[in-house]
Amino acid sequence: MHLEGSCHCRKVRFSVDAAEPTPFMRCYCSICRKTAGAGGYAINLGAATQSMKVTGKRYLGIYQARLQDDDGAGTHVSDARRYFCSRCGSALWVWDPRWPELVHPHAGAIDTPLPAAPENVHMMLGSKASWVKVEGDAEDPRFDEGPSMSLAEWHDAHGLRSPADEESGQNS
Repeated sequence: MHLEGSCHCRKVRFSVDAAEPTPFMRCYCSICRKTAGAGGYAINLGAATQSMKVTGKRYLGIYQARLQDDDGAGTHVSDARRYFCSRCGSALWVWDPRWPELVHPHAGAIDTPLPAAPENVHMMLGSKASWVKVEGDAEDPRFDEGPSMSLAEWHDAHGLRSPADEESGQNS
C-alpha cells in the first residue's frame, strides 16, 4: 500500500510503500512512549526503505536513544535512528541499520487512510508507565516484552497482505 505522511507543520513530507500498513501493534517501551506515544504507546508500521521519498530533509532531526548495557554498569547508543521534524517535533519514522531494507513509519504521521486492525497487540508491557491503562479487547494478545511474530507474519496470519505486496517480496 502506498502511504503519504508528514509532520504537523508539513515542512517534512514523505511517501513509502508498506506491505504491513495495518496499525495493530502498540509498543509501550519507554523509548516509543516518550518519542512518539500520545497515549502511552506508539504504533509503528512496516515499509520498504528503498521506496521512501522525503521532501524537507533539512528539517529532519535524528535521535538515537541511550540504552542501559546488559550488565547494568553503563550505557550505549542504540543503533535505531528515530527521525522527527526539528521544527515542530513530530515523530516520523524509525530506521535501524541492522535491518536496512525496513523502515517503520509512525502511524500518527501517516496522512493516507489506514486499514482498521482486527485486533490490537500490546507489547513491552513490562516497561509501560504506571498511569497507562491498556485498552482494547481482553482477548487482545499481550506481551511483557516483544512478541515472537513479526509485522509481516501478523499481516500474513490475518490475510492483510495484498497480492502485489507478496509478489514484491516485501517482508519484515
